[in-house]
Amino acid sequence: MELPARIGKYELQEFLGGGMSHVYRAQDTVLGRTVALKILTEAGVLDQESKARFLLEARMASNIQHDNIISVYDFGEENGRPFIVMEFLRGESLRAAIKEKHTGDLGNKIRIANQIGRALEYIHARKIVHRDIKPENVHVDTVGKVKLMDFGIAKSEGLSLTRAGFTLGTPYYMAPEQVLGQSVTYLVDVYAFGVLLYELLAGVKPISGDTVERIFNQILYEPLNIEPLRAVGVTPPLFDLILRCTAKQPAQRPQGFGIVCGELEALIDPAKPSTMQRQTTMNPQQTSTRPTQPTMPSQMQQQVQPRPATRPSQDLEGLPGFVSMLPAPLRTQTGLIALAGLMTLLMIIVLYLVLSFAKII
Repeated sequence: MELPARIGKYELQEFLGGGMSHVYRAQDTVLGRTVALKILTEAGVLDQESKARFLLEARMASNIQHDNIISVYDFGEENGRPFIVMEFLRGESLRAAIKEKHTGDLGNKIRIANQIGRALEYIHARKIVHRDIKPENVHVDTVGKVKLMDFGIAKSEGLSLTRAGFTLGTPYYMAPEQVLGQSVTYLVDVYAFGVLLYELLAGVKPISGDTVERIFNQILYEPLNIEPLRAVGVTPPLFDLILRCTAKQPAQRPQGFGIVCGELEALIDPAKPSTMQRQTTMNPQQTSTRPTQPTMPSQMQQQVQPRPATRPSQDLEGLPGFVSMLPAPLRTQTGLIALAGLMTLLMIIVLYLVLSFAKII
């Protein structure tokens, strides 16, 4: 497309790149703001599945609002070619930031990873699986704010657009179950995040195959190469997190990004315990095999303290003096009630006998 060009109210000013869809820096002539406009190519329009996937991305992304996910402002169609209008991001891709060593120190790298994790936690809560987590799909602006991008092959629960025998996703970041064409769950994003975290920290990919067959063989059968992590001095908690995220069995991975981000945030702020620590740390008072009693605030303890026993003379103040001469069991409230009942019964019997005797006379 020759520039400048116009699509609706958007004036295309610069071609930014793309494959089956092209991305342009554009100007919204009504609102006067710079945007990124992504439009499906003519070849993409002819491919019904590519078109369906593009439209799915437009609808899906337009319903997502999160600080760490690119915002979609508008979408439509021009001469049969669908387009998406997004916020224009300044900065660079995480791929470029890693290559140029712009990711900063260890603390800053963890902050980048945590922002990605929170974005993924958000979409997973909405039953969306991204399926293509990689540095190219993460943008880092000039102040270190992260934006997750490209929902082109994202999958909603219950939706399948994948051709039979065709696996989607970038090979280096694909989970074993993706490689095998098995059912995809949110745990494929956990795996890809682990690979991305490895690369963010070590500066290199954990998988080095130069053919798809070699890459898939490493993903399925070979253990993670840990030497690059050791070489840069990755701390044991991060090392452990990467190994768990990239476990070949989905059940062995962290079962959500709430857990992952909890651990990352505990590394950023050591005073804040991670989710795992909160779940596994036991109170020293609970190490005894005896069941412990629940503790109560001191004010409540005062309220439930048993009342000291009182002397009989204190309990009997104000009662007739003869009561003090009764046996101890009868000097209680229950005893007095029973005694009164017995006396009433005797009086009734006596009265009955008197009346009966009077009739006989």
